[in-house]
Amino acid sequence: MASITATSPVNADYFRVMFNKSSVVVKSICVGLVLLYLISIFIDSESYLSALSVTPGLIFPPGFHFWSLVTHQFIEVHIWFVVIDIAVILLCGKLLEPIWGALEMLLFFAVVTGGAAIVSSVVYVFLYLTTFNVEYLFHTHLYGLPAYIVGVMVALKQSIGDQELPPYALKLRAKDLPLITVMVSVVLRLLGVVPGSHPCLIITGFMVSWVYLRFYQKLPNAETRGDLADSFNFASFFPEVVRPPIALTANSVHSFLVKIKVCKKQIRKYDVSQGPSITISLPGTDKVDAERRRKIAIEALNDRLSRVEEQSQWPSMEEGGPNAPSTAPKEPDSEGETRVDLEPSTTTPSQSASEDN
Repeated sequence: MASITATSPVNADYFRVMFNKSSVVVKSICVGLVLLYLISIFIDSESYLSALSVTPGLIFPPGFHFWSLVTHQFIEVHIWFVVIDIAVILLCGKLLEPIWGALEMLLFFAVVTGGAAIVSSVVYVFLYLTTFNVEYLFHTHLYGLPAYIVGVMVALKQSIGDQELPPYALKLRAKDLPLITVMVSVVLRLLGVVPGSHPCLIITGFMVSWVYLRFYQKLPNAETRGDLADSFNFASFFPEVVRPPIALTANSVHSFLVKIKVCKKQIRKYDVSQGPSITISLPGTDKVDAERRRKIAIEALNDRLSRVEEQSQWPSMEEGGPNAPSTAPKEPDSEGETRVDLEPSTTTPSQSASEDN
């Protein structure tokens, strides 16, 4: 076991280095998890959960245990969940915090965990109204970071969705993590490893994190809120076989929420002046061939222009010139044809005068 720990890339030293390099936000969340877990060892579990976790029958008035929305994230009663939570928080601090910033990471943590707890409480109240089972209200406790864990998986899909993850033989990509997390949680619940609130928080955390990242997140360098990329729509989380009906349902729900003014209609904007330059490369061509073709085209154009200039030059029609052609008619010959002498006259003026004498 010692040799495995020494050679493993992920060990205690690895987490220690990540913790030391992390921000104050990451360190505070990790310290809070460990501290409240140590307190839970010495206190009755039921009383501890009733006081600090979100209970559906007490979170809403008249009970209104509003402080549980701030404390339930740090409650864990098993050490392995504490280890998993700390590992995910350090992963988020390493991959997402450099992109978002510490403040946005803290806001994402509060929105996902608090929003998932409220939505899950509404679900349990609805279950009570349909079954009249009091356990759904006062014996169900929502706690831990399952909602935040799946929220980080959704954020990784948004940022590095197409990147392969180790082990590479499985060909697992970051975009597959959210759905895998939901399925694992459901299987663990069927096996009795986790309580019923765990998959509920996972599913509601998945929904809340996607809605926040899709429509409301405002990054420092972004001009608009959210991420309207087609690769981040709701149907993209599922296999391609079931995407069409899921996309139809999701679009219908979004249109309904826009009509009742719960959501705003999203308008896609694109600044052409800020767009990247487009270069079209044809196969089979290179710079040398393009330069040769350009020179051939220039030579052909110059040759054509020179021909046009030659055709536009007319002969000189000045009278009395030494080279003017003689156009005087001559006597018809024996065959009755009249010939015109177009050859230039070579007689000089002195010869003409002697002939007159």
